[in-house]
Amino acid sequence: MNQKKPEGDTTAAGSAPPNAPEDEATQPDTGRHDGAPSASTELDQLRQKLHEKEEEAHKNYDLFLRERADLENFKKRMQREKVEALRFASEPLIRELLPVVDNLERAIEHGGGNGQSVVEGIRLVLNSLHEILERHGVRRIHAVGVQFDPTVHEAMAQVESAEHEPNQVVEQHHSGYLLHERLLRPALVTVSGRKGGAGVESESNND
Repeated sequence: MNQKKPEGDTTAAGSAPPNAPEDEATQPDTGRHDGAPSASTELDQLRQKLHEKEEEAHKNYDLFLRERADLENFKKRMQREKVEALRFASEPLIRELLPVVDNLERAIEHGGGNGQSVVEGIRLVLNSLHEILERHGVRRIHAVGVQFDPTVHEAMAQVESAEHEPNQVVEQHHSGYLLHERLLRPALVTVSGRKGGAGVESESNND
């Protein structure tokens, strides 16, 4: 006998039931896979790398500024040294001329009598030498009558004197000279003192 199909059963044979899960091929791709970093994680990593690069750039810029400042200071120092070298380039020659000046001064001091005309000639030569030295920045140190100064005077003797203040220069044996602000040689002097007084401490500056 032919069996009747139950009424209301319209499902075809072999078809999937209504509530069956869909095939994997039809599942939507969310873009996330197990083990792969998320978009927010990658963004954080990029921000961190950018921050590190910015810090590195700041450090390099600071280093550049320091190196540039050091270079400018070096240039200025070299320029100052160059100027100083030019200003004092004539120092050796001037040092050699000073004994000549001393001899002329002594000749004038001890000359006289029938040789007065010779003395006058020497005086003219000496004045010319002084003018040349002054034009090259040489200044004479006048010591007689001033207080002893160990930075520009060198004491060779000390004499007791009631007419002078203690440590006052009473005699100059040869003049001292300055080249600009640099001491060429100190003035060689005799200094006054009092009986029982302390001796003068001389500081030589022949450098």
